[in-house]
Amino acid sequence: MKEQEFITIIKNSLQSDLIGDDCAYLKDLGIVISQDNLTEDIHFSTKYIDAYTLGYKAAAVNISDIAASGAKPEYITVGLSLPKNTDAEFIKEFYNGLKDACGEIKIVGGDITGSDKIFISIAIIGTTKNRKISSRSNAKPGYKIIVSGKHGSSSAGLKELFNGKQNKFTQIHLMPKAQLDFSKNIAENIKEDYAMMDTSDGLADALIKIANASNVSMEIDFNKIPYDKDIEKFKDYKDLILFGGEDYQLVACVPLEFEVKNSFEIGYVKEGQGVKINGKQLTDLKLFNHF
Repeated sequence: MKEQEFITIIKNSLQSDLIGDDCAYLKDLGIVISQDNLTEDIHFSTKYIDAYTLGYKAAAVNISDIAASGAKPEYITVGLSLPKNTDAEFIKEFYNGLKDACGEIKIVGGDITGSDKIFISIAIIGTTKNRKISSRSNAKPGYKIIVSGKHGSSSAGLKELFNGKQNKFTQIHLMPKAQLDFSKNIAENIKEDYAMMDTSDGLADALIKIANASNVSMEIDFNKIPYDKDIEKFKDYKDLILFGGEDYQLVACVPLEFEVKNSFEIGYVKEGQGVKINGKQLTDLKLFNHF
């Protein structure tokens, strides 16, 4: 079963309008909240990542969810399940990485339990004051589609790690950066409703989810998608750009006249359904599946 099928079942069972985006927008409280899990040997392997970097990445991927909502990240709680042979140095380095990724974001609590493997669960809260919050369902015909930066680099880095290499791509994969400035620039200045997601599961995944939630079609020019030219050494580099996950860039659908600094326009929203790349219909066959 695919992840989206589970989410649909949960949403239908709870009959909740708050479930669907990566963050729940609690308008009455003025906050958004999100929670992500990282499981050893599914999302990471200690063969390729140390405790400090794991802590850093665990925080960064959650901060990215808040950035995708347009809110300002403020507080984090951390749940850790650890094998009994875990030493004190691992805990120290994990939290040093977590703290460095958080910057001014406060780590305010959590829980620790034992387990057979490392399991990390992070909840993050963002404030919505003076910001307009996004939704996947807010893309409208006539909007332009923009992204915050390069795609494909993280999945290229994963390939390099598996090949025993260390380079700029492996660094991007291991220590991603949440696009907070891009998010802030939109959320503090836009007046209209808009759609935004991060590309944690790939650019294609984000485009398809926004198109489906908004009941629109998208026309994408592949040649306008920014990427590091050095990934062209991989035969499947186009797949890395479209389907490779963990770049943690942002993709947004905003009005044509709305300008966003340091953004890249890759296409337009139109009437209809689905996503087309250079005129060819995009399918979800290669999308990342957490199961």
